[in-house]
Amino acid sequence: MCNFVPDFAQSRTFFIFRCFNFKMNVITKSIQLPDGRTITIETGKVAKQADGSVMLRMNNTVLLATVCAAKDAVPGTDFMPLQVDYREQYAAAGRFPGGFTKREGKASDNEILTSRLVDRVLRPLFPSNYHAEVYVNVMLFSADGVDQPDALAGFAASAALACSDIPFECPISEVRVARINGEYVIDPTFEQMKEADMDIMVGASAENIMMVEGEMKEVSEQDLLGALKAAMAAIKPMCELQTALSKELGKDVKREYDHEVNDEELRERMNKELYQPAYDVTKQALEKQARAEAFEKILADFKEKYAAEHADMTEDELEEKYAMMDRYYHDVERDAMRRCILDEGIRLDGRKTDEIRPIWCEVSPLPMPHGSSIFTRGETQSLTTVTLGTKLDEKLVDDVLDKSYQRFLLHYNFPPFCTGEAKAQRGVGRREIGHGHLAWRALKDMIPADFPYTVRVVSQILESNGSSSMATVCAGTLALMDAGVPMKKPVSGIAMGLIKNPGEDKYAVLSDILGDEDHLGDMDFKTTGTKDGLTATQMDIKCDGLSFDILEKALMQAKAGREHILKCITDTIAEPRAELKPHVPRIEAFEIPKEFIGAVIGPGGKIIQQMQEDTGATITIDEEDGVGKIQVSGPNKEAIDAAIAKIRAIVAIPEVGEVYEGTVRSIMPYGCFVEFMPGKDGLLHISEIDWKRLETVEEAGIKEGDKITVKLLEIDPKTGKFKLSHRALVEKPEGYVERPARRERGERPERGERRPRPERGERRPRPERGERRERNEEFHEGENNEPKDFSDELDKMDF
Repeated sequence: MCNFVPDFAQSRTFFIFRCFNFKMNVITKSIQLPDGRTITIETGKVAKQADGSVMLRMNNTVLLATVCAAKDAVPGTDFMPLQVDYREQYAAAGRFPGGFTKREGKASDNEILTSRLVDRVLRPLFPSNYHAEVYVNVMLFSADGVDQPDALAGFAASAALACSDIPFECPISEVRVARINGEYVIDPTFEQMKEADMDIMVGASAENIMMVEGEMKEVSEQDLLGALKAAMAAIKPMCELQTALSKELGKDVKREYDHEVNDEELRERMNKELYQPAYDVTKQALEKQARAEAFEKILADFKEKYAAEHADMTEDELEEKYAMMDRYYHDVERDAMRRCILDEGIRLDGRKTDEIRPIWCEVSPLPMPHGSSIFTRGETQSLTTVTLGTKLDEKLVDDVLDKSYQRFLLHYNFPPFCTGEAKAQRGVGRREIGHGHLAWRALKDMIPADFPYTVRVVSQILESNGSSSMATVCAGTLALMDAGVPMKKPVSGIAMGLIKNPGEDKYAVLSDILGDEDHLGDMDFKTTGTKDGLTATQMDIKCDGLSFDILEKALMQAKAGREHILKCITDTIAEPRAELKPHVPRIEAFEIPKEFIGAVIGPGGKIIQQMQEDTGATITIDEEDGVGKIQVSGPNKEAIDAAIAKIRAIVAIPEVGEVYEGTVRSIMPYGCFVEFMPGKDGLLHISEIDWKRLETVEEAGIKEGDKITVKLLEIDPKTGKFKLSHRALVEKPEGYVERPARRERGERPERGERRPRPERGERRPRPERGERRERNEEFHEGENNEPKDFSDELDKMDF
């Protein structure tokens, strides 16, 4: 064994040597927004083992984006396995996470929605034959609540890809566009958003829009186009910056990969033999299931024929060929459907490009929900319910940068049976959260701010072939009006599609697209709105070179479709029901002065709890805008009225001369104390109980807890004490003689000048104690030591 003791000086020298030779290739680039704020991206400093990483900063908002890709694809994978995760650290805002663990848990809805925004822009830009797993992670590490970090996540994710050798067509970026006082603002702050009438997230490359999602307050189609143009002007420099960064790092040359084995001869044969049969099925206008079966039969027959021709192949070899056939046949179907629409104007179900599928609606299909509806458009159907609750039913949002309450909730469910799939129903997925959020955005501003109820809309998709999120908007409008929610205006929604082949000028905009038209087409463009303007939108574009002229045509065609659907809705129920259904809990809302909030609640909540126990109503109170906002809910009007009366009594100011119904709280010898208003006791003196003279309070039959009517006679200006009378409310007995009032004590006359006292003579010395006792006995005792009798002297006195 060899024992080696290192020399300290040499070790220290070696350590210093290593530190001085450690170099970081840190590259930093910046770009300015139109308002002068700067966004900086930095790479080469942190997370260097990832394939690509950047630290993005704008003011005090800092995000880290990383990307990692597997070297090879999982065998049999024929899709793009991309996973985008956006997460916010509570430490970024100097907060502790909620819950018992005090640790970040599953992704919030806000994080999922941001992840989807980034995913939808990145996914179409990976090569179609690239199937390696790719993971993009964006983490918020610092935020001061001024700038909105979700608008920066797409830029950071794309920059991380630009710093890697992962195959990717071109950089992208995302910005938020808000319209504030008629001006378009890029990446506005939280404070600026309070004045905005438009909130749009746009993802794009330097040349083409890829994704749009947002909400508006009934704006026009031209206003939306203006926002998209403003976004493109801001995104282009961000993409150019990433291209320059990639070249500087030497990452503009991407890694080589081979994730697909192809047989070009087989591909060509399938195009030649299967295109016409697929085209013929496309023209037959079959229903969804029948069309799917017809397409599947074409492929199954070809596989059977091919297997017969190649009997010498092993099972593994045939399975490999079958996998290729599945990919190739997808392209055959796609080409047949697109050419049929472009060349003959015939869609899969036989409709014209601007035609809406048949619609039927029904309200109140269910007896007990507070509101319900069925909306069916072609083979898409939503059964939607509305539940009205109290303030206690509000949803608490506890995100890193948002701690608030939501009074309008919308949940969207997509069970497997709605598409005829035989599989178990699991938890809510990202798609359901995203579709539900779009419908929520479409409807939320149509709920009046002063509507006292918390509203929950639940859309159950029973059939799906086309946009079920737009069916949710329409069914939600019907159910809300059926529930008696006073919506400002009804809302309808429609999904638009696009067919446009590269290099061709010919294109077709499709109204009310089917599921296959979404899957095989180039655009899924959803818009919702009232008769006066747009309320929400979501767009995913899969083709290059989409001009603003095409977008404008799609928007105007969508407007015509929305108006048609809106007429179907209003023909079913023209306006919200005037009355809530009998089994809906009633709510009354009103305001009280801020200074009375404590009096209503009471010490430790004693008064408000007692009121709820006495009346059976539920009372909630909050301070907002310097006033106390109260909601009273109950099973019937009587309970609500009783609770309101108690609250009104607390906040009322006692007035001299008013009559009150009080409760005897305690009895004293001189009277009793009566609570004539909640928290306010006054003295009912024994002389003010009745006209007759009472020796005790009990003579009047008054006991603690009795109800008694009293009149407020006086409020002591110094002490604030209340003087009550019951006698004043009772008729004076006939012949009653009022006792004379006690004579006021007159003032003493002025005393004259006091005469001087004469000088005292010399004081005689006091006798000794024994001598004093003898004199005393002499005075009090007669003869024989008996008490002396003064009767004779008393008889002589004149009284």
